Amino acid sequence: MWGRKSKKSAATEALLHAWSHMFRDRKAKKRTFRTLWNVKINAALRQEGLTYSTFIKMLKDHNVELDRKVMADMAEHHPESFKAVIKQVSESTK
Repeated sequence: MWGRKSKKSAATEALLHAWSHMFRDRKAKKRTFRTLWNVKINAALRQEGLTYSTFIKMLKDHNVELDRKVMADMAEHHPESFKAVIKQVSESTK
């Protein structure tokens, strides 16, 4: 009748499952946030007439070391700064 709260074997098994889910989901969280950052960056770039892949290539060509988390925050909360980065990278490409 009683389950995990009173039976040691059931409680132990529940903990083992919980630990494996914790490990898996910590890894999934990183993937989820990187995808979200990419979407935010791409949305801001599309308004400027660029695509995500070309912008990332321009950043790498010019050795700009802004990570995606920072760029996504800039694109969402500080669009004028993000446009300045786009302008700086795209001017030196032309």
